Amino acid sequence: MDYKDAGVDVEAGRAFVTQIRNLVHSTFRPEVLGGLGGFSGYFQLPTGLQEPVLVSGTDGVGTKLKIAHTLNIHDTVGVDLVAMCVNDVLTSGAEPLFFLDYLATGKLEKEQLTQVVAGIASGCKQAGCALLGGETAEMPGFYQAGEYDLAGFCVGVVEKSQLLDGSQVQVGDVAIALASAGVHSNGYSLVRKIISDHGFAWDQRPEVLGGKTLGEIFLTPTRIYVKPVLAARQAGLEIHGMAHITGGGLPENLPRCLGQGQAIKINPDSWSIPPVFQWLAKTGSVSSQAMYNTFNMGIGFVLLVPPQQAQQVMHHFESQNIATYTIGEVITGSGELLGLPE
Repeated sequence: MDYKDAGVDVEAGRAFVTQIRNLVHSTFRPEVLGGLGGFSGYFQLPTGLQEPVLVSGTDGVGTKLKIAHTLNIHDTVGVDLVAMCVNDVLTSGAEPLFFLDYLATGKLEKEQLTQVVAGIASGCKQAGCALLGGETAEMPGFYQAGEYDLAGFCVGVVEKSQLLDGSQVQVGDVAIALASAGVHSNGYSLVRKIISDHGFAWDQRPEVLGGKTLGEIFLTPTRIYVKPVLAARQAGLEIHGMAHITGGGLPENLPRCLGQGQAIKINPDSWSIPPVFQWLAKTGSVSSQAMYNTFNMGIGFVLLVPPQQAQQVMHHFESQNIATYTIGEVITGSGELLGLPE
């Protein structure tokens, strides 16, 4: 017997690395040293920083992958993987520098996984970070045929004087919401249960969703906010805090960017909830409280800015084709989020 008899094809793994080499190299920044294939990736810190602080983050895509497996569409979840990591790192004010992925599967299907890496490369380009390396693990008997799992790891850098840690946030700051692209990558266990329990197929087109199939709607990748947010800061717009609205929705994530002795009060009527969330709530008989605690409800990222800067900040993002909403303000409190429906 050999390793291939046990279900691991070493030659297929080598061929896969060769196939994705150009995708990886297309993401490289000038600070990348060396190429693909070593035991480690090398990255030189950008020049000109006085007190560089490295910021790291890691995440996955969750059960959204089940939809990709079912529909045999694999390029969008790679974008999700990058987005979930780089948007987190961005909340500290950091510029994502490089990204690594971990891809585990039962049997290495070269074309399928090349689609995944193409999505990861696309996400890295959108974020301006290098795909520095990764790991592909072939684990026969561990995953069902055609399935894989993903994890991502990102490192960014920020000048220490520009690091956002909550201490810059002031009572009276305005919360500016940046629109999401849809459900992004959270709440998919509930999404899948609603669709399964009600007998929907992924190729169905509910009228309220504008003619798109359920598969298209729920595989829409997570929006990457890195470049427009960094451009806003570089243009001198004052941003005191940022929150990435992921698992747990606004209630769990928005208070995370506050300082001591602060809370935030929002007005849920200040933005239009996209049809996909209305459809989920109605179809699944999901309460408002459960919806807000599970989904982003149309808001993917929130900025806390001084009131005198609010209009300039909104104009900046709308010029980048990102819808914005003034949804609330920072008040005195104990880290709570007020104003959501009960």
